Amino acid sequence: MLTGLLDLSLWGHIGVTLVLTHITIVSVTIFLHRYQAHHALSLHPVVSHFFRFWLWLTTGMVTREWVAVHRKHHAKCESADDPHSPQVVGIWRVLLGGAGLYRTASQDAETLTHFGKGTPDDWLEHHIYSRFPSLGVLVMATADLLLFGAAGLIVFAVQMVWIPFWAAGVINGLGHYRGYRNFETRDASRNLLPFGILIGGEELHNNHHAYAQSARLSNKWWEFDIGWLYIRTLALLGLARVRRIAPRVRIERGKQVVDLDTLRAVISDRYHILTLYGRKVILPVLRAERRACQGMECKPLRRVRKLLTREDIRLDERARTALQSALQHSQTLATVYRFKTQLKTVWTRTTGDGGARVDYLKAWCTEAERSGITALQDFAEVLRGYTLQTP
Repeated sequence: MLTGLLDLSLWGHIGVTLVLTHITIVSVTIFLHRYQAHHALSLHPVVSHFFRFWLWLTTGMVTREWVAVHRKHHAKCESADDPHSPQVVGIWRVLLGGAGLYRTASQDAETLTHFGKGTPDDWLEHHIYSRFPSLGVLVMATADLLLFGAAGLIVFAVQMVWIPFWAAGVINGLGHYRGYRNFETRDASRNLLPFGILIGGEELHNNHHAYAQSARLSNKWWEFDIGWLYIRTLALLGLARVRRIAPRVRIERGKQVVDLDTLRAVISDRYHILTLYGRKVILPVLRAERRACQGMECKPLRRVRKLLTREDIRLDERARTALQSALQHSQTLATVYRFKTQLKTVWTRTTGDGGARVDYLKAWCTEAERSGITALQDFAEVLRGYTLQTP
């Protein structure tokens, strides 16, 4: 039949399609990602099951498989074991074939066993959702045809490509290839847009990799996470409870004592601190050193900006040579780069208790203030003022 039970205009069909696909995006970001994969919130059983049922209808994805693949992505990010890194397999393969990469990873029994723990394990999961994942998609196709007639084929097709394109392709691909970074994480994650509706907040991907267990993906005041808006609405209705969000810190100007609270704040905000250090210390020094040299003398200082500031770049032989040449050319630049490496020891060292780390951070600030480098001295003063912001 050409028409279905609902006689809609062209714009009516477009509107319905956008609503249906948006519910699917919301189900992925709230249920699969923030709730199941990272336990950043808890959901009322009715809400949780609605999302699980809807994803069965519109994607055929099995919760355990999706969660396992995503957790492995975080654990093995940008390595050969990453299920879908564009830095490893290339941007076009992830952008256009991300769904295939996901299916390959989801069929690995070891991945499911190691990373798929804590996912739904009830009768419905065993006998319906996991056993017959394609049945839900068939039910959705039938419903679309009954409701929208011939136009239902287009509605259904859009539903089927929505998640493979936006999630498996755009987020997993462009989210690790192009965009801006608030945090210098060791992976290549990027924020695609400061605001977004089509991807449910998932476009703030660098923020997520910095604080993977945060229920809120936005970090700057001008970033918009529509998924967080829905979570807050569910919480107000008593249907969800936020368990974790990214910690907030504040700077107490004039604070001189480096204590345990300072240490906790620094470790919590470490990825942002590395971003600030690059922006406030390394780049001003690099610019000053470039201005001080002339002609060919400046050659070692060219094209080393990313090598000095970025944490996600893996140095090959050529890059290591360029970096060493720049550091040998400028003693000041070598000093601030060395201080950056030493600062990272605060959160990477595996020995020593909290007191030892406090002493190390205190000594770092003292040495930085004695360095005679203005940018480094100013940064040490800022670091002394770090403290966790109370909720």
